Amino acid sequence: MEHIVVFGPGPLFKGGLANYTLSLAKTIDAMGKYKVTIVSWTNQYPAIVPRDFIDRSTKENKLAGTGVEVVYVTNYNNPFSWTETVRTIVNLKPSKVIFQWSIAIQGLPLGVIARKLKKACEAEILFDLHFVIQKEQSLIDARLTKWGIRSADAYVVHALQTARELEEIFPDKKFEITTTGQRSTTGKTTVIKLFHPVYNMFKIHPEFDVEAYKQSVGLKKHVFLFFGFIRKYKGLHFCLEAFKEVAARRNDVSLLIVGESFWQTLDQTKLSTKIKNLIFKTVKSLLVRQTDNEQNYNPLAMIDQFGLQDKVMLVNDFVPNEDVYKYFQSSDSILLFYEYATPSGVESMAYNFNLPILATRVGHFPETVVEGFNGYLADAANTSSMAAVMLKSIDKPIDRNNVAVSASTQSWEAYAEAILK
Repeated sequence: MEHIVVFGPGPLFKGGLANYTLSLAKTIDAMGKYKVTIVSWTNQYPAIVPRDFIDRSTKENKLAGTGVEVVYVTNYNNPFSWTETVRTIVNLKPSKVIFQWSIAIQGLPLGVIARKLKKACEAEILFDLHFVIQKEQSLIDARLTKWGIRSADAYVVHALQTARELEEIFPDKKFEITTTGQRSTTGKTTVIKLFHPVYNMFKIHPEFDVEAYKQSVGLKKHVFLFFGFIRKYKGLHFCLEAFKEVAARRNDVSLLIVGESFWQTLDQTKLSTKIKNLIFKTVKSLLVRQTDNEQNYNPLAMIDQFGLQDKVMLVNDFVPNEDVYKYFQSSDSILLFYEYATPSGVESMAYNFNLPILATRVGHFPETVVEGFNGYLADAANTSSMAAVMLKSIDKPIDRNNVAVSASTQSWEAYAEAILK
């Protein structure tokens, strides 16, 4: 049986990329034609990064009922483990290795691993690109990205913008873009332009009493949801400013903020955390432009600043997968007022619950959000425009059946079939 390796964070990790890696592996496994192994990090980042990346909340067995195996082997901080990773993959004798690429800093180990694999086995090396241009720019990101992903035989992108960025960073390469997965026959490097599939691990719970839950937690009639890690590029500060305008006009609205503050996952009173914060802050001050440094980003302070305490419900924590449904089912739309965007896992989650999308005209959103059909689009960095689409979503609500139609064209099965051609 043909063997496929998916390299990325295994199910012990939290966050969208771990969900993505797991979903892809499970989908390929369900085809019944392949043996699938997730080769995972044990530590994804330099030891100085002051953050906990392990999922300590989810109780369910994420691999139950599958034949997917997981090998935890790659430690960013241990170059010997990079060689062990290559040895592990070579011994599996895969026909394809699909690397998940999401951050430039991982370019150093992934570049080494990919290059060694090219020499040691005949597997097709694919990089599934969740971005090319880094969200939080540093002075060395472009170099790390070029080093990390250059050895790919083919690339997978989820937006045309990402394909354009790939051409920008590799002006010496000739690319051929396909939407079917067919590999180039002209000597060019194949770029498979697909979509971010709709997660199949989240489902509507029909027995959930939405109105009773909203009443118990004080949510009002119309609920806007911000979900996921609180990071600057995701624009929670925009959401709060726009919501302030909406709340000034209507008394029947709530903003539901559900997510973990990205840089506040460790015990800030511990000496080890203080040392990590100091070292990390110093390194970032040397490499990252001050405007891009989000370590002190704290939009939650705006809740008190704007006097929105009685209209905002805050769940400032990581949410286990089994609890996700109640927040999405209690909401009327998802807010994706990003500063800039690569395809969003939160958008994919929203499709699971037929939840209309309110997004900014950045990144891939104009490709996936059809104005007035499955959502509304606002102008980037324009909170008045954002407030206007929030109000419009109440006055002219999106038919949720339309959202279901949009989701039906973005299946994991079609995605995996294109990659595996």
